[in-house]
Amino acid sequence: MRGATGREVLLALNVGSSSLKFAIAAEGAPDTLLLSGNAERIGSGAAFLKVAVPGSAARKTELPGADHARAVRAVAEAGEGALGGARVVAVGHRIVHGGVGFTEPVRLDADAIRALEALIPLAPLHQPMGLQGVRVAQALFPRAVQIGCFDTAFHADQPWVQAAFALPRAFYDAGIRRYGFHGLSCQSIRRTLLAEGYPVEARRVVIAHLGNGCSVTAMHGGVGVASSMGFSTLDGLTMGTRTGRIDPGVLIHLLREGYAMPDLEDLLYRKSGLLGLSGLSNDMRDLLASEAPAAADAVAHFVARAVEEICRLAGVMGGLDAVVFCGGIGENAGVIRDRIADGIAFLGVPELLVRETREEHEILLAAQETTAR
Repeated sequence: MRGATGREVLLALNVGSSSLKFAIAAEGAPDTLLLSGNAERIGSGAAFLKVAVPGSAARKTELPGADHARAVRAVAEAGEGALGGARVVAVGHRIVHGGVGFTEPVRLDADAIRALEALIPLAPLHQPMGLQGVRVAQALFPRAVQIGCFDTAFHADQPWVQAAFALPRAFYDAGIRRYGFHGLSCQSIRRTLLAEGYPVEARRVVIAHLGNGCSVTAMHGGVGVASSMGFSTLDGLTMGTRTGRIDPGVLIHLLREGYAMPDLEDLLYRKSGLLGLSGLSNDMRDLLASEAPAAADAVAHFVARAVEEICRLAGVMGGLDAVVFCGGIGENAGVIRDRIADGIAFLGVPELLVRETREEHEILLAAQETTAR
């Protein structure tokens, strides 16, 4: 994909905490994919990349020990092999945290990248990886426009009462507020439902994005009005390695007991959640296959927190018409969906939908529109 001749294409890179998804489309036709795929279990000895041409079976390549930079390079190599001679004119990047200043897609120049680097402490599992993807793409495709697409943007217009913490108002004005995340996933679900003719604007919907990172988002009238995630990607549901909701008094206690700040951050982001509760794995597939009591406890905790947060968001919207499950767990773990459905059945048995998120399509669209300006 480094050729100076041939067709022009758009590349979408969606870098997660332990995964990477990508899609390539022709410039001018961002909805029609030429190539797509995903890398999973990045950072482990079992990392791999799957690549598929539409209409064909995916091909799997092992990438043992690969980090996110190696995974991006593997994507470029796969694209070169399948679309040799094509020229990448724009690369769209999923960036998890846009803070107060980034509420729509932007070109990633040096100033924008510096501003996004300042937000790394608020999303330490994701922001560095996303920006690493930008740097690798800049090196691989130096003539392409780099576009940032922000997970927080979908939630930018949520009501003040949902965004504000009960702190002195000056903290909110300084950016200490609930941002919400998984916004590109929410945009994708909304667009899919609208394309299906689902009456989004007349429904109270919870989007349950369940994967290694998890959140639930209230969408009322097609607009995001509340989320389980807040100032950082830590809040809300039990996640793969993250705590989700925790009494801040616990954090004060640990600091008083001598916990160093880096160790506390490591505990909250990388050693808690399903991994910490089970002592076995952060992967729901492993836990569901295990007969260990601690695995069952971790799964029960995950389900209970999801039920609690969905019920809370139903209260925010004054009722609940539908829950849309998405993400790796939401799409593939039927037993988890069933248990959550049992927990919320008293709300009146809302519609239960399962949809694949197509965040890469949202990124491609944004890259196309932003490049055209």
